[in-house]
Amino acid sequence: MNEYVSLKKNNEFRRLYSKGRFYQSPLIVTYVIKTRRNCVRVGITTSKKIGNAVLRNRSRRIIRESYRSLLPELKTGYDIVFVARGKTPFVKSTDILRVMKKQLKEAGILR
Repeated sequence: MNEYVSLKKNNEFRRLYSKGRFYQSPLIVTYVIKTRRNCVRVGITTSKKIGNAVLRNRSRRIIRESYRSLLPELKTGYDIVFVARGKTPFVKSTDILRVMKKQLKEAGILR
């Protein structure tokens, strides 16, 4: 069973943005890069473009919840960053889950 490990450092996020592959939709953008670690690390970013603090926090919350439900199905050895978009705070977590599943399957991370 995988555990929830988060990315925290700015340079880790920047490395994903520059070297990682990305998959985009109107709801979220997913950046993925292969690592040598024995875990999946995840980062979530929400910019001021999303709206006020309430909307940004809601975006992070629904992305985190969708990710947690997919965690047991993920292969280890990847870093992932999810970037919220303008529509993210206004949709249900099931919509985010559907898009996230599609993007991670496309990236080849889903078992």
